[in-house]
Amino acid sequence: MKPLFALMILTLATLVSGCQSMGMTEQAALRGTGDLGLVIERATGSVLVIDHSEHDILGRVTGLGDLSHASVVYSRDARYGYVFGRDGGLTKVDLLTQAIDKRIIQSGNSIGGAISQDGEYVAVSNYEPGGVNVFDSDTLELVAEIPAEYTNAEGQPAQSKTVGLVDAPGNRFVFSLFDANEIWTVDMLTNPPEVSRFEAGKAPYDALITPDGRYYIAGLFGEDGLSMLDLWQPGQGVTTILPGYGKGEKRLPVYKMPHLEGWAIADDKAFVPSVGHHQVLVADMESRELVGRIPVHGQPVFVMASPDNRQIWVSFAHPRNDVIQVIDSQSHEILRTMEPGKSVLHMEFTPRGEEIWVSARDSNRVTVYSTRTLEKVATLEAKSPSGIFFTNRAHSLGL
Repeated sequence: MKPLFALMILTLATLVSGCQSMGMTEQAALRGTGDLGLVIERATGSVLVIDHSEHDILGRVTGLGDLSHASVVYSRDARYGYVFGRDGGLTKVDLLTQAIDKRIIQSGNSIGGAISQDGEYVAVSNYEPGGVNVFDSDTLELVAEIPAEYTNAEGQPAQSKTVGLVDAPGNRFVFSLFDANEIWTVDMLTNPPEVSRFEAGKAPYDALITPDGRYYIAGLFGEDGLSMLDLWQPGQGVTTILPGYGKGEKRLPVYKMPHLEGWAIADDKAFVPSVGHHQVLVADMESRELVGRIPVHGQPVFVMASPDNRQIWVSFAHPRNDVIQVIDSQSHEILRTMEPGKSVLHMEFTPRGEEIWVSARDSNRVTVYSTRTLEKVATLEAKSPSGIFFTNRAHSLGL
């Protein structure tokens, strides 16, 4: 073999080998996002990218502003998390590159958001100046401004704080007006978006949508009861359910409002946090009447059903927020009382419910429990952790 030809063969072989090696390296770096999630680090304006299969922290993303009351929704492919900050910030985080893709400041004070059924729009609920803003999920360019205008008690035009924003079937958004005592729906399939208004109870403070997307239910701070809108038959207006559940009882000071997003529906019953009482309320889903009260450790904040509906996990408001309790959904007995750390703020089940992750802000840790044994299986260090959000939320309504 001539020397020049031999050199050409050797060079070609090296190039092929190098390409194969590069391909294998790139392939080894590829991964899915189905077992990823974000943990909010509220004191430092950062989020942790975590792998809940391996109980591992993959990275930290900084520069997200005020995360003192932050929440997250995900793109349809579960690659991007949209983080809603208290400072009006909307930040699009890439879970694979562990970096900020885009960030805007869209208001003075915001309180959560939602992503549309088709994944095209991200809506943000605002305290200041009020109303809801809707953005293109890819570019974060403004698509629609929906001022929450109403006439106040003095007869003057005003804007209401908006709360309880969720996505609904038919590419709709639904939210409540705390100051105006109303529930609004927004149809994103019309141009411009069509807004429908419904009278609700006094001071709706948070809301949820049932897993089938039919009922939107708002908790009321100004009265005992909840306001429910049937999205299949909105023309019937809002009805009140569980009226007068606290009648004749002394109401305790409310240190933290319950979150209805995490309320539980199990065994044909709804398990609802009671405002100002150390109770979990039990309502029949068919009759929507109160059928029981479960005494618990403190004022419930999150009342969450495990994915198999066999357990109800409850967290509590300050000053009794170092404890969580587990309730049997059939017997209504408390199965276990645990102490994950100081100032428990949030809980999140893994998609099939074999584990639950619990954040303890003042202990700077997240604790993972087995839902079968109720024993601790892992602990992760975090900086003042609060919300925990896994990517399976990308495929659920109202989260």
